[in-house]
Amino acid sequence: MGEEDNFWSSGPTGPCGPCSELYYDLHPERGYAGADLGDDTRFIEFYNLVFMQYNRKDDGTLEILQNRNIDTGMGLERMAQILQKVPNNYETDLLYPIMECAAELAGVKYVGADHRTKLHLKVIGDHMRAIVYLISDGVTPSNIGRGYVVRRLIRRVVRTGRLLGIKGDGRGDAEGAFLPIIARTVINLGTNIDPDIKRNSVRILEELRREELRFVQTLERGEKLLDQLICEALASVDGTENCKPILSGKDVFILYDTYGFPVEITKEVAEEKSVTVDFQEFEAEMEIQRQKSQAAHNVVKLSVGGAVSEFLSTVSETEFLGYDTLQCSASIMGLLVNEIPVTEASKGDEVELVLDRTSFYAESGGQIGDHGLLFVQGSGENMRQSIIEIKDVQKSQGSVFIHKGFVKEGTVKAGNEVNAAVDAMLRQGAKVHHTATHLLQSALKKVLGNETSQAGSLVAFDRLRFDFNFHRPMSEHEITEVESLINAWIGDAAPLKSQIMPLSDAKDAGAIAMFGEKYGDEVRVVEVPGISMELCGGTHVSNIAEIRGFKIISEQGIASGIRRIDAVAGEAFINYTNSRDSIVKQLCSTFKVKGEDIPTRVDNLLEELRTVRNEVTALRAKIATIKASAIADTASVVGTAKGGCSKHG
Repeated sequence: MGEEDNFWSSGPTGPCGPCSELYYDLHPERGYAGADLGDDTRFIEFYNLVFMQYNRKDDGTLEILQNRNIDTGMGLERMAQILQKVPNNYETDLLYPIMECAAELAGVKYVGADHRTKLHLKVIGDHMRAIVYLISDGVTPSNIGRGYVVRRLIRRVVRTGRLLGIKGDGRGDAEGAFLPIIARTVINLGTNIDPDIKRNSVRILEELRREELRFVQTLERGEKLLDQLICEALASVDGTENCKPILSGKDVFILYDTYGFPVEITKEVAEEKSVTVDFQEFEAEMEIQRQKSQAAHNVVKLSVGGAVSEFLSTVSETEFLGYDTLQCSASIMGLLVNEIPVTEASKGDEVELVLDRTSFYAESGGQIGDHGLLFVQGSGENMRQSIIEIKDVQKSQGSVFIHKGFVKEGTVKAGNEVNAAVDAMLRQGAKVHHTATHLLQSALKKVLGNETSQAGSLVAFDRLRFDFNFHRPMSEHEITEVESLINAWIGDAAPLKSQIMPLSDAKDAGAIAMFGEKYGDEVRVVEVPGISMELCGGTHVSNIAEIRGFKIISEQGIASGIRRIDAVAGEAFINYTNSRDSIVKQLCSTFKVKGEDIPTRVDNLLEELRTVRNEVTALRAKIATIKASAIADTASVVGTAKGGCSKHG
């Protein structure tokens, strides 16, 4: 069999290889003469084995992978279909109850329904399950990234429900939402499989309700625009027999693409008004959109090209020693200048180095890479020590650490022995803020609810940033409560524990995993006993008393359902409080009051300012009246008209 039938690839470039596909015959009684595996009414592919042995390069040629493997996958729904002897995945007990719930709200029955109705119910069943699990895992509707995927799925379900005839919540409340009702069925089906779905149910249902009601408003705006366009189409008819009202395909596309308005509804509403739709023009607009989307998709490269790829394939993974030490001896396994492999670099050159072992942490898990110095002891006639200043460390191709910096003194060669020394003060700042991030997540769950989950983070040397799922701004009381809780934990001076364990054991123990992160079979678990337990490869303090103090600087929304906290801890916390204390002392000196009296003094000054401004306004009005009266008294009569000029002698 050729590549079209017996080959799998992940994209235009990257790992690929031949595959073995396993099919189940639903109708063996038909015999095998002329049998076609493409006949999905008879054959179902339920298992696939991909022999990953090639890497497809930019020019389309294949090269043998250094590490080959077998990628295997079996479809759960397809196995359920086979075992339950139903005609398709949707009628298995994994999806059918969801469709039944939607059918009840629409006042229809799946059994005996026409093809169009069944198709709509299948869309709702499939999409609702995906939506519920995505939101449970921390993905909230937004206009970027994975959040946009969830938003598009939700909108399609809402549109499809309206096509089925679901009004409001489907149970009499015209202003209600029906997605939460269907979501409860999904949650009930998944509770015994994924306990998190039950724990996150309140957040899931509220997110769906809010997103549905917001989109319904969008749909209603689309309906208003459609009515306007139909009126314009009807008004353009001149009354002749061959002139018929037509809705342009461009207008229909704008309704669909900009307003999310279903083409089916556009067609139905237009037909009710005896207006035809130019679907040929609409399809042309859709094709333009598809080509743009495909062009964007094809530029994604899954392999590192050129000399860098070849270079990285020759080096082994970097051994990380930085959990236990900030200094270590190492060998330079590779050296790059301007992304080109070289054997030597001189003073002033910007370089990238790969070491066989390192104490430098490479950026991952939200924590930035370490800074520090690499020392190369000179030899022979030139005994001067060479120094490379490292300003960033990144991971590539798994666990190859790339140290980025510049040659500060001397020269450096591939193969040199170096002494790697991490900047201890900066590393301590990162450790303090990373552990504080874990405490912050635990505190938010206690104050705002257990359904709150991390949506992103930044751990820097002098601050932390924490993004989390929450539907409203935090109150001042909640912010204070979170700060107080964290500072109380810091005062308890609990030791921090870290250990390597199987991923399954870590999850069973209740360790929190970050959605979107990829984990191996064994993971590092960081625990503050009784407070926090997370899967984390970052660097942390040994005792949370090292954090010294914690302060939230700001809390704001950055996207729909996503909030962001900026905070400081450790030395940065001390610097922040000292700075604020200096400002308070300056205000006390200026106002001649105690610190606790500053708000009252400011309020009094503002009140005095308002009073003075009102008095000034009143005086200006009075002066204007006096001036007007004086001008009127000096007026002279010239003929029958009054002049505004005084008499001159």
